[in-house]
Amino acid sequence: MPTVRINDDETILAEGATVVDAVAHTTGRELTAEGKPTDGGRLGVAVALSGEVIPRSRWSGAVLAEAAELEIVTAVQGG
Repeated sequence: MPTVRINDDETILAEGATVVDAVAHTTGRELTAEGKPTDGGRLGVAVALSGEVIPRSRWSGAVLAEAAELEIVTAVQGG
């Protein structure tokens, strides 16, 4: 099971985990393979893997290796 760094916190994920799995773990929401919430709501999340923004269309294909570094940013409305 790989240990990855998500927003500066070490996290252990299942072997073969993808960016979709990391986002689901971080947000506490169940996601489809396309990275959309199964509850039909909006997600409002952007992800960078090793400093490179990963489009949602590539989340399910981005398998996380040991020591991968992810930044998961959530959009917040208001001011």
